[in-house]
Amino acid sequence: MVVNEDAACGAPRVVVSVVSHGQGALIAHLFSDIAAVCRTPVHVVLTVNKPEALADLAPSFPVTIVRNTVARGFAANHNAAVKIVPSDIFCVVNPDVRLKSDPFPSLVAQLSDPDVGVAVPLVVGGAGDEQDSLRSWPTPLGALRRLIAGGRPADRGGDWAAGMFMAFRTATFRAVGGFDPGYHLYYEDCDLCCRLSLAGLRVAVATDTVIIHDAQRTSHRRPRYLLWHVRSALRFFRSAAYRRVRARRARPL
Repeated sequence: MVVNEDAACGAPRVVVSVVSHGQGALIAHLFSDIAAVCRTPVHVVLTVNKPEALADLAPSFPVTIVRNTVARGFAANHNAAVKIVPSDIFCVVNPDVRLKSDPFPSLVAQLSDPDVGVAVPLVVGGAGDEQDSLRSWPTPLGALRRLIAGGRPADRGGDWAAGMFMAFRTATFRAVGGFDPGYHLYYEDCDLCCRLSLAGLRVAVATDTVIIHDAQRTSHRRPRYLLWHVRSALRFFRSAAYRRVRARRARPL
């Protein structure tokens, strides 16, 4: 276990939750970025979801490492992480994210608006291409077309945000129940944004901060991931939250 805690600092304002699935090299890069560019005090909760060595990590910021004895899903890991270290702001960050500047001041500023449920940065790929991390509510037909075509058409909607980097007021995250562990790897982010929307909260974009993320699109290459994707899609489209959001969208003004 690698733990670097400064008790004198008290409860950190920002907690960053990261889950590693044998991704120690990516974690090392992310930690290096946080140390290099972040002036905001952060405390990282790193959940190691499968056995791996993390000997190369030497964080200069507080880190709490949780090693699972049994692998858990995206939702369960982050829902557990929010309970470990007291915080005002809770950020969910993928291991394959890279930072070029401190994203937290802008995200925290967005979350000062009580109408905002989740704040996200702009997201670009490794080549600098803008990713469609902000999307319109999905439809069953649209999801089917994406699976068949093996890709995602351009979508710059703002109904929900993809989960590679999401910042919440911790109280809000808890109030809506966090992520639904009934999903497995896909649609947890969309479902949570649905429930935030039904609570009268919106997605806010910190347009002055950019992160780098190279999307893996694993479900288009590996049958097991494709099965998880399909199961999660079916669960989402059958959910009460989705039906309520779609009904509200269809209701005339």
